[in-house]
Amino acid sequence: MAVTYADVEPGTELPPRTYRVTRLDLVKYAGASGDFNVIHWNERLARAVGLPGVIAHGMYTMAQAGRFVTEWAGDPGAVTEFGVRFSAMVPVPDDDQGAAIEVSGTVAEKLGDNKVAVDLTARAGGTKVLTRARAVVRLP
Repeated sequence: MAVTYADVEPGTELPPRTYRVTRLDLVKYAGASGDFNVIHWNERLARAVGLPGVIAHGMYTMAQAGRFVTEWAGDPGAVTEFGVRFSAMVPVPDDDQGAAIEVSGTVAEKLGDNKVAVDLTARAGGTKVLTRARAVVRLP
């Protein structure tokens, strides 16, 4: 059953989710987005420019936060506004586990017209990787 406007109040916490990201996910995302920057797939070159290794695309990380909200709302079309600022990188190890992006959220306010503002938190390795992450969602 999908969440409804009547179900939530400011302070309502959305159940947290963890999304895994592997090097294969980054290669697939590069193909879909056209962003083939070597820092997202080549360990040697990523380290050569001072990074800790291959890192996830910022927009991939943002997409996981968007996925979190649309899964909660039950409808991708319910998200009417969405924005974030990038605050840290998501290093992705070259193993079968990859990295974990942990996303949580809280209903910040009811805006009327069945819309709610949801403040989001995304962390990887204990570090906050998105700031000012907020979505506006129209609920049934």
